[in-house]
Amino acid sequence: MEKAQKAEVVESLKGLFGQAGTVVVAHYSGMTVTEMGDLRARMRKEGASFRVAKNRLAKRALEGTPVAGMADLFKGPTGIAFSKDPVAAAKVVVAYAKDNKKLVVLGGAMGANLLNVEGILALASLPSLDELRGKIVGLLQAPATKIATVLQAPASQLARVLSAYAKKAA
Repeated sequence: MEKAQKAEVVESLKGLFGQAGTVVVAHYSGMTVTEMGDLRARMRKEGASFRVAKNRLAKRALEGTPVAGMADLFKGPTGIAFSKDPVAAAKVVVAYAKDNKKLVVLGGAMGANLLNVEGILALASLPSLDELRGKIVGLLQAPATKIATVLQAPASQLARVLSAYAKKAA
């Protein structure tokens, strides 16, 4: 790889580390091309990506970033999973690692916060942005129906009371 190509890869990785909501670093030792293709397809389906980069270039790209401490994770055959959604990359990598023991989660970062393996596992257990949006919409709609029911109840009760008085007076 020429010096210009290396500089381009470093800049690309630096942009990736700066823009990604979550970065997960994992060892992929022993995975076949088919398995890597399957992992990448699952990542794309969830709006995430998996990339393999040379460790020296990845460490160079991390210099001067808020997650520079993540450089210690880049030893051996490492792959980088990333997504703008803070949960997507972690969910896919953890789920794939459960099925395929050749993929081992090492750690990562969410924003400027470094995460160990337990942090990545905890992040993977959270609901995705789409699931959270659905829950919020459900929560917002529920009070509206409750308010409508509460507002209708006094009016119907008042009508019943007036009807009872009218029948009593007659």
